[in-house]
Amino acid sequence: MIRMKSKNLIINRLALNIATRFAIKNPKRNIPRLIKSVERFSSDPNQKKHLKAFRDESNPMYKLLLESFENINPNTMKLLIRNLGVNAALVGIERTREVMRENQCNVPIAILMDPTSACNLTCKGCWAAEYDKTDNLSYRLMDRIIMEGKDLGIYWYLYSGGEPTIRKNDLLKLAKKHQDCVFLAFTNGTLVDEEFAIALAEVGNLTLAISVEGFEEETDFRRGEGTYQKVIRAMKILKEHRVLFGISTCYHNKNTDVVGSEEFIDYMIEMGASYGWLFTYMPLGKDALPELMSTPEQREFMFHQVRKFRETKSIFLIDFWNDGDYARGCIAGGRSYLHINANGDVEPCAFIHYSNVNIKDVSLLESLKSPLFRQYNRRQPFNNNYLRPCPLLDNPDKLKVMVHKSKAKSTQMIDEESVDDLTDKCQQAAKEWAPVADRIRRESNKLSKFVDLKPPRYWDVEWDGAEERIDDEETNYKSIKKEEY
Repeated sequence: MIRMKSKNLIINRLALNIATRFAIKNPKRNIPRLIKSVERFSSDPNQKKHLKAFRDESNPMYKLLLESFENINPNTMKLLIRNLGVNAALVGIERTREVMRENQCNVPIAILMDPTSACNLTCKGCWAAEYDKTDNLSYRLMDRIIMEGKDLGIYWYLYSGGEPTIRKNDLLKLAKKHQDCVFLAFTNGTLVDEEFAIALAEVGNLTLAISVEGFEEETDFRRGEGTYQKVIRAMKILKEHRVLFGISTCYHNKNTDVVGSEEFIDYMIEMGASYGWLFTYMPLGKDALPELMSTPEQREFMFHQVRKFRETKSIFLIDFWNDGDYARGCIAGGRSYLHINANGDVEPCAFIHYSNVNIKDVSLLESLKSPLFRQYNRRQPFNNNYLRPCPLLDNPDKLKVMVHKSKAKSTQMIDEESVDDLTDKCQQAAKEWAPVADRIRRESNKLSKFVDLKPPRYWDVEWDGAEERIDDEETNYKSIKKEEY
């Protein structure tokens, strides 16, 4: 059976390589053939349904794929389709599910790590400012993490910081060594130059998500005068060299109307951005600015705008909070991803600076079994309304329980912010968002079909694989009492 499975995989990979070459030569005619080749790798009906959108000429995702073949260098497109479309999204997922069942723990599809805590900017309210600025992950350690990750079926690696492109030589070296993986660096874009763009085009499997918070006024408000112009220059250089890139945008109280506008999204598409990661402001650390937190009205505005743009714009957008209905709640704690900071502390999320273990002392698999990660695994989802997914911003008492129960320590070396102080800053925002999110869930016709389904339990040896509907009267948190923390 294993030999037959391997033979089929080889045949399907060969068909995919041929289809990709044809698509590069004549995208419009051969994209349907390419997507059908990718579909052969999937046994999941939901994955097949999403893939079909990329061969529907009336769908913006088809237009995005067509434009990508025309505007991005062929080497990148070949590696992107193979590494993200097959290795990460299809082949890798089968392996991660096996490991989950064997070890009864979460195993993510992606790992976010910080090559360095150093940064050349000082942005207002930035959570990265709470880490020691001298911390770095060595090349050897990052390589070890990737090797261990691939053994678990993980083929997608992301970098944050600090400013990860301070270590761009190491990032390029890792991408070149691991040509079967996809790499993405969240960057402020200020260190992008011609030499770096040429190297990115040559390596093919490292893309940049450039931080931009609106136009010049909004971006420079938090990031410093002159940053926006450096960002635009970086985009022009990357576009000229046909390098795949996207944007990373934090929406907050002062910029939501701009970053959620058609004018801004259209301009980012014009500049060459193929995708966008959208975050909302989180008040982490002693220098946090709680007044920047988005209002319920702003979060709802972004909910509607992002869904509208998906139906009309040729850019792939993800809103990590408002897309909770697609992800079936929080994706952290190893459920879909984890974070390793520049000191090596393994954290459940880039916004949750607490940990029990350091990757320098344990294996990647051992870190997924650590007490705090076990708490996440036991208690997800944190709310039956997936539009309230986050254990910090939307359900702060639940993060408090998990950190205290697991005895996790603060990883913020500058101020070691307690979980009680952190969650106190989110209580009012959670209270105000709850009725708005509940109304949207009742009334919106733009929600994923997963909004009424429980998350799959691949780690549970007793789960038979059948979908289970959410019982709104039930909560997986009913056994947790306040006195436990």
